Amino acid sequence: MAGEIRDARPDDAVAIAAIWNRVIRETTATFTTEEKGEGALRTWLATQQAAGRPVLVLDDGGCVGFATWGRFRGGPGYAHVAEITVYLAEDAQGAGGGRRLLTALEERAQTAGLERLIAGISGENEAAIAFHRRCGFEEAGRIPGAGRKFDRLLDLVLMHKPL
Repeated sequence: MAGEIRDARPDDAVAIAAIWNRVIRETTATFTTEEKGEGALRTWLATQQAAGRPVLVLDDGGCVGFATWGRFRGGPGYAHVAEITVYLAEDAQGAGGGRRLLTALEERAQTAGLERLIAGISGENEAAIAFHRRCGFEEAGRIPGAGRKFDRLLDLVLMHKPL
């Protein structure tokens, strides 16, 4: 997929909300059921960037995907590990944009001194599990029934990649 990988700007909040909220409403790719508002996402973008956690976007005439990381767990013993998020607009999937975003995110993570990335993936999301495997992640564990969405219990698959 063509397009530029760049740092998110405040005006990307609308597109990020559209991408994320579709995933929240229509899929089990995330277990959350609360949609993200534009104002809250602008605040989140600023907070992420102030904390040294990049939010990258794939800009192909507008934001069609984004990637970031957050803390895996609290406490100083986990400071070298981050949990990633990568989402693409539905019509941008399958064209290599996700891999480009993840590769750029990994480069930023290495520069930041992180040593390992974690992906928490719904057990139903076979496409995401396969994507992460192709990108060098290995399954580290599965927690049966860890999440609930659409009145169903869902497994959480944890995958990791050393940097």
